[in-house]
Order: sequence, then structure tokens, then C-alpha cells
Amino acid sequence: MARVRYMVDNVDEAVGFYVSILGFELDQQFGPAIAILNHGDLELVVSGPMTSAAKPMSDGAEPGAGGGWSRFVLMVDDLESLVADLRGKGVTFLNDIVEQGGRKQILLQDPSGNVVELFQAE
Repeated sequence: MARVRYMVDNVDEAVGFYVSILGFELDQQFGPAIAILNHGDLELVVSGPMTSAAKPMSDGAEPGAGGGWSRFVLMVDDLESLVADLRGKGVTFLNDIVEQGGRKQILLQDPSGNVVELFQAE
């Protein structure tokens, strides 16, 4: 199992997105501070602004939501159908489907701007 932590602006909004849009299951939620979600062997921890993970670093840098290019990858069986469904739900995509060597991928953003990759193998 892999565990990933994403900083988010709003935990409730993140839980709604990952559960209703991307098919995660909510394992635990601790109010508006933090939630733990599961998708197969992936455990996603979404941390809001009031968690210890959001405390400033020793150099003053402040962790926050909204994505660099690091991301986790969700393996899917039918990328085109899923993308069409997600577009209909208003999901923001960063690119169009990229295909190379029979593999396909696309990047989307969660409500806080964190990047998620959807990937279909050959």
C-alpha cells in the first residue's frame, strides 16, 4: 500500500471530490482538519490548513494546497469513457489524452489544484 498526503484548502470539499468523482472510499475523517481515503492499494490523506502538516517550516516556508507536478496515478480500464464522464461532472483537466505505445494518460486537478494522473495500460 502507498500513502500520499495532499494539502487541501477544504477537507470536506476534497472528500466529496475524491469519493463522488474519483471513486475513493472514506476511511476516517477528523472534522475539517484531515481525512483518510482509500482507492485500492492507495491511501490518500487530505490535510487542511489547520493540521500539523500545514505548520511553517523552520525557514518560514508554509505548506499549502495547489499542486506542483508531483502526483499519484490511478490505473483505469477505459480512459476515454471515464474522461467523458468526468468532463460532464465539471472536472478540470490540464491536458488532453496523451497516447504513446498503446498507453494513455491524462492529468486532472482536484478542487485545491492538486494533480491526479489517470493512466490506462495497453
